[in-house]
Amino acid sequence: MALPRMPFLRRIACLVPIAVIGVLVALNWPLVASGGRGLLTANRYWLLAALAVTALGWVAVSFARQGAVLEPLPARRLFATQFASGAANHLLPAGLGAGAVNLRFLRGCGIPLTRSSAALALYLLAEAAVRLVLLLTLLAAFPDALRLDGLLPQAAALPLVWAAGGLLCTALLALIAIRPLRRAVAAFAGTALTDARALHARPTRALALWGGSLAFPVLQAAGLVAVALALDVPVPVIHVAIAYLSASIAAAAVPTPGGIGSVDAALVIALVAAGASVTAAGSVVLGYRIITVWLPLIPGALVLGALVRSKVI
Repeated sequence: MALPRMPFLRRIACLVPIAVIGVLVALNWPLVASGGRGLLTANRYWLLAALAVTALGWVAVSFARQGAVLEPLPARRLFATQFASGAANHLLPAGLGAGAVNLRFLRGCGIPLTRSSAALALYLLAEAAVRLVLLLTLLAAFPDALRLDGLLPQAAALPLVWAAGGLLCTALLALIAIRPLRRAVAAFAGTALTDARALHARPTRALALWGGSLAFPVLQAAGLVAVALALDVPVPVIHVAIAYLSASIAAAAVPTPGGIGSVDAALVIALVAAGASVTAAGSVVLGYRIITVWLPLIPGALVLGALVRSKVI
């Protein structure tokens, strides 16, 4: 029996993310509809502002991705890839969907696998470092922004600490015991360091990497602030921004596809810690997730399918 031809398989592959996203939206439709009804009475101008900063977030990520590689990338396809990555993130946990899409894009641009992987690692490192430094800076300036006393029992954090420690120890033992793995990691680290030095020798690349990495969480926090203002939640703007940063870092410890569940819970807890009521925090999170996740989801899946069909990824 003849095997299916590659064009046929590619057509099937471009339909898979669309079908999966459609099922995901259908399963979560009651939640989306509930949040949508809450937004009907909100301030339209602040909602438009939230939409605008969400779109600018994809631009910021595009700059950061370009800053992580030496070669110039096609700007339009780079932006389309970042937009489609949001839909891909709902197929795999912990940002693996976006990583896979961007890895395929970089490989399609002729960048070798090792250097493409190093570019992804550099982007993730820069984005995480900037997010953490930004949060610590704001907490130092506004130490009373989050009131966690009594909100999260100290014992509740112990399982997460033990789990993180166990994973770290397991990874270190595997690295020490498995020689091929140790050699592969050493080669990857050498390539990553070489590329990082070369990138930082070019001011435009370094500015794109670190500027985009800083702009993205700032724009995301601004989106949450805009939704809170649209719903007239009586919490200081800077406290809402700090709540977003702390929640996004905490949610990274619980890798779920698209952050569904983990990000929502972390945002609600952080907003309550910032001074919002549970009801108000839930409304803000629902509105924010509709704007940043659910509205772009189906268009993002369509773009992802188009990129697969046109062999960009």
